[in-house]
Amino acid sequence: MCAKPIKHEPRQVETTGHQWDGIEEYNNPLPRWWVWVFYATIVWGIGYTIAYPAWPLIKEATPGLLGASTRADVAAEIAAVDSANAAIKEKLVAADLNAIAADPALAEFATRAGAAVFRTNCAQCHGSGAAGFVGYPNLLDNDWLWGGTMEDIHLTVTHGIRNTTDADARYSEMPKFGTDGILDETQIAQVVEHVLALSGQEHDAALAAEGAIVFADNCVACHMEDGSGDRAQGAPRLSDAIWLYGGSRDAITETVTNARFGVMPNWNGRLSEDEIRAVAYFVHGQGGGE
Repeated sequence: MCAKPIKHEPRQVETTGHQWDGIEEYNNPLPRWWVWVFYATIVWGIGYTIAYPAWPLIKEATPGLLGASTRADVAAEIAAVDSANAAIKEKLVAADLNAIAADPALAEFATRAGAAVFRTNCAQCHGSGAAGFVGYPNLLDNDWLWGGTMEDIHLTVTHGIRNTTDADARYSEMPKFGTDGILDETQIAQVVEHVLALSGQEHDAALAAEGAIVFADNCVACHMEDGSGDRAQGAPRLSDAIWLYGGSRDAITETVTNARFGVMPNWNGRLSEDEIRAVAYFVHGQGGGE
């Protein structure tokens, strides 16, 4: 025989007196332990803001009674790493650029340090893989505007290109043949076809023949008669399939008409000599260095 279940009367809980659409709100106070834990977190939070940097002011945050500083901690860690690497950095600065590869330990340090410098300072323009973008050179091939030897790369990184902050920056400037009225539209169309012919692209042979004369009169001083370019002037080769700003008819027309003027900052004001040497070695080792 089964016992008859006992019915329990529901516990009567006071209400807050709030009511909405016939629904009343119970006045269920929080457990006492929860309330004390809540109060404890408030006290702990106030203590933390007093002991550690917390409240932002106009120029800085409140320093805290303990004087803790994450910036100082990071600076100390950087100083410790710099101290540990001081000897090999001095060795890198003193070494002949072309002799770095002959020292395995020095070469490994230069590669790793150079990769870090590149990712921090160079990847924004040249890409994380150093393949470049339109207007930013590819560092993986052997088509160098200013030379791809260790010395050339070191010089380029140190002083930059066409900047106004370093008197030793590499400098050259292409005339704006169309904008400045040096060539008319017909002559520009002719020389563009000649450049297309130099690079082995589809072109108008008749216009290209006329363009050869325009090219000889206006372009060979920098790009050479055969379009091979001149690294001493930063004048690109026009006889291959590698183009900094694009090798289409429209892109070449834009270049001839309005010219190009790429600028690279000088890094000698931002990087130390060992960092410049490390990134030069890293770039040289990516496949395009000579």
